[in-house]
Formats: sequence, structure tokens, C-alpha cells
Amino acid sequence: MNRVIVTAVLAATTALVAPAAFAGNTNCPVSQAALASALANAVAQNNGGLQLNMWATVVNREGRVCAVAYSGANFQSQWPGSRAISAQKANTANDFNLGPNSNASGHGGFGVAGLALSTANLYSAVQPGGSLYGLQHSNPVDTRDAYEGEADDFGTYDDPMVGKRVGGVNVFGGGLGLYAHDHSVVGGVGVSGDTSCTDHEIAWRVRNALGFDHLKGVNGVSGDPTHPDNIIYDIKPNPNGGTGVSAGGFGHPTCINTADQTKLPPVE
Repeated sequence: MNRVIVTAVLAATTALVAPAAFAGNTNCPVSQAALASALANAVAQNNGGLQLNMWATVVNREGRVCAVAYSGANFQSQWPGSRAISAQKANTANDFNLGPNSNASGHGGFGVAGLALSTANLYSAVQPGGSLYGLQHSNPVDTRDAYEGEADDFGTYDDPMVGKRVGGVNVFGGGLGLYAHDHSVVGGVGVSGDTSCTDHEIAWRVRNALGFDHLKGVNGVSGDPTHPDNIIYDIKPNPNGGTGVSAGGFGHPTCINTADQTKLPPVE
């Protein structure tokens, strides 16, 4: 009898903590296998940068991590620090993207058709004097959830971040909102492991491969309705020194071997 009771308790405890319990949740738009496949295919394309291996994370609309993947042979094949950064980017994209009909005031503006912002779009806005200065210091990463567990599980189906709200705000390229067929936001994807410009390129291709780029008609700041949340390279040197000035206020610096962002697939 005691053995039966102990077995039942252990089974119940395992069900509570196992990532599988969350992975089956319908609120998760992407499986680990699908994310790993999309990342591998994206990394194989011409994305500029240093051609390094990458980490990718997807969160759902609640901000909970759904899946983590890497493109290399094992968890050591990418910058270790980029795992948490990919989750931070995914969280940022989910936190600061809106679908249509999100303006409760009814007075028009961006909210009526939603607003798509990539993490790359936030770079200039958070600099001193920018309209969102200080945003990068809000919603800090929960380091306990980001770094707990065994490293051998990182980037696998059993990644310890799965089911957790890791949080964090990141303000350079690599994070994008996930938009379903009805243009609703269902989460975010974050990619990290190369230059921030390349991170954006790969994140864009991952989202496209996953089929969550249905944001044509959603407002953006890029000026291109076929790429509303694309990275913007409009920063000019500041004659007074310091951070360069973005003409539109949402620009991002160029990087080593910057790819042509206009050649990324158009959104659906």
C-alpha cells in the first residue's frame, strides 16, 4: 500500500514540474521540434554577420516560454549567454506588439490596426532623449528561471525555461511578434547568437517558416507595409558626439557584414 501511495505522489509531482505538461498547452503556438527545424533552415541562409550558431526561444501571449532550440551540435555550439537573451527578446516582442482593434478609445491612430514593433525598432527610442528612454530597465529577467536546471537540457524539449515567465526587455535586433491568421498576437520569437542585425534576419526567417507572420495591414514604423516591423537603418552620426541620431526615431545601427533587410520575405 505504501509503495502505491509513494508511486502516485511521485507521478503527480512529475506531472506538475515536467515541461511536457506545459508543452501540450493549447496556448503554446509552436512546438520545440518546429522551432528547431525553422531555426536550422533560417541559419543556413545568407544572413550576413559572423555566421555563428544561434539560440531561439518562443513565448506565448502570457509570456511563458513554450520552446527553446539551438542550431549547433549541442548547447556549447552557441554563445552560452545568448540563450537567456533569446528568451528576453521573445518576451520583449510579445510585450510590445498589438493586433488590430486594440485601441479602446475609438479615436483612431495606431491602435485601430494594431502596432508591430521588433526589438530592433526599439534601439533609438530607448537612448537618452528618446521617446522610450529607460524601457530597457523595466521588466527585468528572472535570473532564477533563466539559469536553473542542467545545461545538458538547454535548448531541448526539456529546457528548464519552458513554462516559466523569464521576462526581460531587449532593445536590439532579434525579437519579433508572432501574428496568427486573424492578425492577433499569439506570442513572440527571439533569436540570439550573432550580430544584432543578423539576429533580426534569422528571427524574421524563423517567424516566416513557422507561419506566424500574418501582419500585413498591421501598423509598423518601418514605412514598408510589406515589412512593417523590419529593422531600420537610418541612424546618422551625431555632430555633437555620442549616440547617432535616427531620422524616424526607431533606427538601429548597422553591423559587421550587414545583410540587405529589404530582401527578407514579405509578411502574409
